[in-house]
Amino acid sequence: MRKMLNTLYVTNSNAYLHKDGMNVVVSIDNIEQLRVPIINLEEIVTFGYMGVSPGLMQLCSQNNVSISFLSPSGRFLSRVQGPTKGNVILRKKQYELSEDSNFSLEISRIFIAGKINNYRNIIKRAIRDNGPNDELSKASLSLSRSKQNALQASDSNELRGIEGDAANHYFSIFSHLIRQQTSDFVFNGRSKRPPKDEVNVLLSFAYTLLANDVASALETVGLDPYVGFFHTIRPGRYSLALDMMEELRSYLGDRFVLSLINRKQLTNKHFIIQGEDSLLLNDDGRKILISAWQERKKDEITHPILNEKIPIGLLPFAQAMLLARYIRDDIDCYPVFLI
Repeated sequence: MRKMLNTLYVTNSNAYLHKDGMNVVVSIDNIEQLRVPIINLEEIVTFGYMGVSPGLMQLCSQNNVSISFLSPSGRFLSRVQGPTKGNVILRKKQYELSEDSNFSLEISRIFIAGKINNYRNIIKRAIRDNGPNDELSKASLSLSRSKQNALQASDSNELRGIEGDAANHYFSIFSHLIRQQTSDFVFNGRSKRPPKDEVNVLLSFAYTLLANDVASALETVGLDPYVGFFHTIRPGRYSLALDMMEELRSYLGDRFVLSLINRKQLTNKHFIIQGEDSLLLNDDGRKILISAWQERKKDEITHPILNEKIPIGLLPFAQAMLLARYIRDDIDCYPVFLI
């Protein structure tokens, strides 16, 4: 199994990144703040606008280290990656299958059914931990039906409708999963652009980090993260990464956000108002979230298909590897990750 290297997160919007020999140097107002050897990194994620020197871009390209640019609010802007080193035959097969409507529908059913199943398992765990709850039980039953409907969807439009209904049911009871700080973290439904409450800010931020990790994993195994099967191709969008994210959202994203709130690692003091109707994590909040994200990635699980212990941070890589095997016809079915 591949070794998990470090991701360097630069949260200060005034930071400028450059190189010194084989080191990545982070400076603020021309004063060096941090120095990291390039061999210790697999990715750099920066939340600022000051930029990165051409010399560092070349160093990262030569060492297969990607650089992702996010806005201070966590919105994805762009990604710089060196020359593609993936298997051209694998990518050619991926492109061919993306044009095959039958294959695309089949794999999309698996992605979405896995997502819905994991939604349901989050709810079942809440019932197990906190006792019976009629609204949670009804949502669990509804999601069970949605999963079966997803596996039987006749076309992509029907599948999108099923996925949308399932997400609405899930997020309609999401507030019941918040057990602490309930008056400060009020959730009345999913809002994205812009996120209009603290919970939505955290969900969007976590999903952005996850999308970046999944895209990197797909690149590593030789797949093109921009060419998907369920999410249509759109310039600049990680369509395949968004596809594979579906099965991982609740496990790596939602549970993480709930733990930050329920363990009181983040409070309402970590948010600032932006504009008239949106919020933003402040600098301290971003640092806490990113630190917790990195620590979470070190936790180990036994992968149900590979049957070996891996850090949670390598779960996107493990699933990308299995997806590549499926596309190459090395295995008969893509084994979606289930909680």
